[in-house]
Amino acid sequence: MATPVYQYKETRLNLEPSSSSYVVDIELPTTGPQGRSQRQGVKSAKSTAKIDASRASTSAIYYRKHHNFPKGFLWRVLEEDTILSIRAIDIYKPKKAPDANLILNFHFPRPIIPTCIALCDPSDHDALSIFVVDTANQLYSLFLRPDSFRKRSFVETGLGDSFKIYQPHAFRNFKHPYRLIAVNNEQLVATLSDGGHLRLDKNISHNAAQAPWKETFYNAKGWFRSLLGGSGTMDIKAAAAAVQTDLGTNNTASLLFTVCLDHHLRIWNLFSGQILEVMDLLNAPRDPQETGKWQLEATQTNLIRFMGVAGGKGTCITYSPIGAGEFKFWTMATNDGSRIAITDMYPNDHLVPVPPLGSDVWTLADFSVSERPGTRESRIWLLWKNNMAYRVQELASEAPDLATNWKHGWRTVFSDTVTPTAQESGPSDPIDPTEKWLQLILFPGRFPKANIEAALSAYEGAIGRKSSASSRNSQGLAESICAAIASTSSLNKTSSGDVDHEQFRNSSEMQWRKFYRILLELDKPRGEALALSYEPESGMPWVVCADNISAIRACGELEQIVHNPQVDFEGSKSVPTLVTTGINFAEGFSESMLQSCHSVFRPEMFEESSKSDQERLQFVLDKTGLWRQVTEEEAAPVTDALGANFELVTTRLYDEVLASFDETWYSQHAIELPLTEFGRKIIVRGVQDLAELYWNICFSHLILIVHMEFEYDDEKDALHNRVEVGVIYRNLLVILKRLELVRWLANTQLMTPLPKADRTSSATNSSPAGPKRQVEEHRPITALEGNVGHLLGLPDLQTITPGTMPSIITRIVADLCAPTSNVELEPQFIQCGLLVRDRADLATELTPFCDQDPFSTYVQGRVRLALKDFTTAATYFKKAAYGMSVPQANVEKHSSGLLDDTEWNLLYAGLPRYYAHIVALFEQQKAYSSVIEFARLALQFVNSKTDDADKVRTELQCRLFSGAISTSQFELAHSTVVGIRDRALQHSCLRALIQRMCDNLHNSELVGLTFPGLQGAVDDILAQYCQDTIDVITGVPYHQILYAWRIKRNDYRGAAVVLLDRIQKLRQLGEGDQVTGDDILDTAVTRQYLMLINVLSCVDPKQAWITIKGPAGPVRPGTGNPDIAKRKVVTLADIRKEYQDELDRIAAIHNDQFGFTADDEMEIL
Repeated sequence: MATPVYQYKETRLNLEPSSSSYVVDIELPTTGPQGRSQRQGVKSAKSTAKIDASRASTSAIYYRKHHNFPKGFLWRVLEEDTILSIRAIDIYKPKKAPDANLILNFHFPRPIIPTCIALCDPSDHDALSIFVVDTANQLYSLFLRPDSFRKRSFVETGLGDSFKIYQPHAFRNFKHPYRLIAVNNEQLVATLSDGGHLRLDKNISHNAAQAPWKETFYNAKGWFRSLLGGSGTMDIKAAAAAVQTDLGTNNTASLLFTVCLDHHLRIWNLFSGQILEVMDLLNAPRDPQETGKWQLEATQTNLIRFMGVAGGKGTCITYSPIGAGEFKFWTMATNDGSRIAITDMYPNDHLVPVPPLGSDVWTLADFSVSERPGTRESRIWLLWKNNMAYRVQELASEAPDLATNWKHGWRTVFSDTVTPTAQESGPSDPIDPTEKWLQLILFPGRFPKANIEAALSAYEGAIGRKSSASSRNSQGLAESICAAIASTSSLNKTSSGDVDHEQFRNSSEMQWRKFYRILLELDKPRGEALALSYEPESGMPWVVCADNISAIRACGELEQIVHNPQVDFEGSKSVPTLVTTGINFAEGFSESMLQSCHSVFRPEMFEESSKSDQERLQFVLDKTGLWRQVTEEEAAPVTDALGANFELVTTRLYDEVLASFDETWYSQHAIELPLTEFGRKIIVRGVQDLAELYWNICFSHLILIVHMEFEYDDEKDALHNRVEVGVIYRNLLVILKRLELVRWLANTQLMTPLPKADRTSSATNSSPAGPKRQVEEHRPITALEGNVGHLLGLPDLQTITPGTMPSIITRIVADLCAPTSNVELEPQFIQCGLLVRDRADLATELTPFCDQDPFSTYVQGRVRLALKDFTTAATYFKKAAYGMSVPQANVEKHSSGLLDDTEWNLLYAGLPRYYAHIVALFEQQKAYSSVIEFARLALQFVNSKTDDADKVRTELQCRLFSGAISTSQFELAHSTVVGIRDRALQHSCLRALIQRMCDNLHNSELVGLTFPGLQGAVDDILAQYCQDTIDVITGVPYHQILYAWRIKRNDYRGAAVVLLDRIQKLRQLGEGDQVTGDDILDTAVTRQYLMLINVLSCVDPKQAWITIKGPAGPVRPGTGNPDIAKRKVVTLADIRKEYQDELDRIAAIHNDQFGFTADDEMEIL
């Protein structure tokens, strides 16, 4: 076989659910007793490791015929054939239709027969019917509505009438089913091990006394021999493969085609049970003595397919696996199914499939055929297997040319079998080796979490480290891996006493590689191919594996060039030669050299340069050291491929290469069919693969163009003399910048809340007897899906060519990577979305990609604000101030939910409102120093031309005041309060200021503030606080503050009132007799009396009096209210007398001169 031509490429997806809330476990009952051995088998299956539980033994895809969404269903048999798992795998959905994300796991009490699983699509109900036979020969019937795959409550409440069990009478005695076929929802056919088949027709009479199914038995050996039954071993006439069809006669005919173990094709009339035709698979006569030579294996089940079935005609394709294998194409025709005409289309040709190149032994495991709608072209897809490896081939040909194209028309699906690994670590690496390995292992979609956990357990067992699952859950997966790796390495010292970093790095690197090898070994079985599926309507091929699924898409232009360098591109080999030369040239570089080149090109991408193109190229050459790193041996292949002085290279040639990066998809019709979550995953995975390929090509050609520019002996031979090197260099940088952004988006994971319909209705799984799972209310998605997933979709299928889904997927993927893509990736809006998700740490990584326009600059300020970098945030906000404040006519209010309508109204509405918005942002972060700074800025721009100037000024003054008292800048708060014009607000702020200063014991500062026009209000507030104060000893000293306030303002009589009030409250507390000094007469009350006498002595003797409130009068009869307390005049003489009385009372107490009862009077000597 010639060198394969790669026309298609795999996009491999994990089948691990993105959230455990998507998984619904349903325990199914049984009618018969469950034996001990079966129970033990189920128990052992449930105790199997998760890594084995997720791998399927049998799997396939079923497409519904009568209803569109959900249309495709992937079913898998898990855990030793005890679980049937089924999920929807549609790529697109109707508008406003909810996703069908749920995975239904049906737990059977006994193992099921993998070949006895049949699905069908009822024409009169939007549902899916599933029929399963277990090893106890019980027939399970499941009837699932589309909501079963959308709402957990739909299945968690119980299956009800949608689930039934029946054991056919024939299976109870002597018949053994081998394969089950669903003709429709009312009719099943079970092929038997003795060569016959059992037809089951549903009883629609609803008579409970009758069996739910009517059984009709047919046999190829005659009725007498059929009664003898069998022991369960496969008879030579038993069917290894069976397919039913009506040949498009609208059920006028019903034919069953069986490929039997005796290498014969038998065609049955299901209405009458008669065999219409018997023929050899290869239409060749066989010697009866050589029957054993041509006998098939019962495990070879993928042997027959149909295509082009319509109007009683069609094509049957059979495959004989004997020897090298051979295909046969048959034409079929019938009227009513009583007779059939079947003819060999190519009787003189041997259609032997040619296996993939290489010395390995390949086995044809599956095949699929279809006829392209509206044409005579047929497509044949082959799946080859060699242990865990597999390859896929495709042939497209019209019927007359099939035999001619068979040998040389095959095209191959490119499968990237290269195992990714982390780069070698070195002392000059900008990234920590641990970070490299974690990025590799935790790359989105690469390894399921169960596999990583299993590899970690195996690694810990190998190094003798014990770790519990609970500690692992508390740490997190990444932390657990790092802890296990770190436990094997220690930081030692060299003989000279220095820390041996090199030894530590090498030891850690070795342990990481050991862990990674374990992970790869555990991951290999997941990739074993189980089936090949093809959906004719969309033309989408799939390879179903044990624990993943591969979508086969068409190769883009650049992919075809890279994967098929021997094939001409647009009639020339120049473009493939140039592309592959650049790739091969860069592949010869060391890891450190590639890192050095990337570090130089990165600022070239993001920073605007004032240098000329030639200066920039010279700078790159000098910084990377290409002139001394590239040897003659490394440069020779470039010269050999591109010619002396690189004569093959022209500006036009490079324009063609650059154009291949820019595959945009201009759909002529609007998007009508949005992608499902599964479809978005395909696109994201395709973008990851394509962006990586594009990046490597672009990066290698940047290196190549610099090398070629300075690789000459004579100045006249320099490349820039005939090629626009500078333009090419700049265009490559533009492409590389786009690819850097796309790669970052596709490789970065976020957590997003689940839609309400997908969340569990309770804390635990409430399905009948279902296993409990940990509830997860979030699921991981990539930043690409989170930001542009809603923009991806397809036009109405009526407007596109049928069977072109592989090409459409590639167009969508390539368009996302293209520098002039129709999908705009605005970094500033992506940053907004990340800020909404509280991922400012990721948003800051996008800063280099952002433009310098005002909104982008403003967003950078928001990012820094979220990171608590208030100084840098303030710088960005000031830089964006003018552009974000100038009024605009039509403002596009796009911010990914970061800004609400109120905030938008403050932008583009003048500097005062813009700065007011910034003040509010800083206030939310409690960055009060910045609040003060921007509030002052805003107040500077408030003038008579400002709309609602008073309102804006008042709001800013409030925020300024709040920032001032929060930072204890009381002079600023004082001046702000004085400037507030709203009297009620001013009084409120004044009270808050006084309260804060008093609470923080800034008494002297408070007394020293002037409060112009507000001194009376301050006095009233402090007086109120004094009146409300009961504990005048341990609380805030409001009396002392008010006393100082009044003394400061020469209000001696007012100060005296304060002192007298404090004396009364001290007496009420009973603390007045506590001695505070050496003298027994020195108490808190006596001191207050001295201060009171001194204060009143400072005024004119005629004015040395104060008024106080006397006690309340008695209650007036008939009113119940006491008389209002009368005010009493107290003079200086009264005070002196009271002071003397207090001294005498204290002395009497100390001399034991006091009464024994409350009525006794002390005897004063």
